[in-house]
Amino acid sequence: MDTSRALEIVRALADGNDPFTSEVFPMDGPYQHPEVVRALFSAVYALQVLRQREKRRESVPLNAGRAWNASEDATLLLAAEAGTPVAQLAEKHERSPAAIKARLLKLEGVRALETVASNEAD
Repeated sequence: MDTSRALEIVRALADGNDPFTSEVFPMDGPYQHPEVVRALFSAVYALQVLRQREKRRESVPLNAGRAWNASEDATLLLAAEAGTPVAQLAEKHERSPAAIKARLLKLEGVRALETVASNEAD
C-alpha cells in the first residue's frame, strides 16, 4: 500500500468516518474515544511526514548523499578537464550541480572550478 492511500484511510478514521463507505461512526464507538482520535491524528501526522520525505527523495538525484569512489572521481576529473559543463556532469553522475562543484573543488581545488566555469561561459 502506498503512503498516500494509507494517509487517506487513517485520515478518514481520525475524522470519524468509515474510509470505504464514508459512513459516520457512532458516537459511542471506539473510533470516537479521545485517545483513539489522538492516536489516529498522530498517525496522520507521521504519514504526512513520510509522504513529504518520499516526494523529496523522488526529486533529488539518485546518488545524492552517497560517497564518491575513486573510479567516479577519475571519470569526473577527466570530463571536467575536457570541458564538460557542470549540468552534464551532474546528470551523468546523478548528483546535483552543487555536489559536482564541491567534489571538483575538493579534488583539484580552484583550478578545476575555473576550468568548468570558463567552459560554461563560452
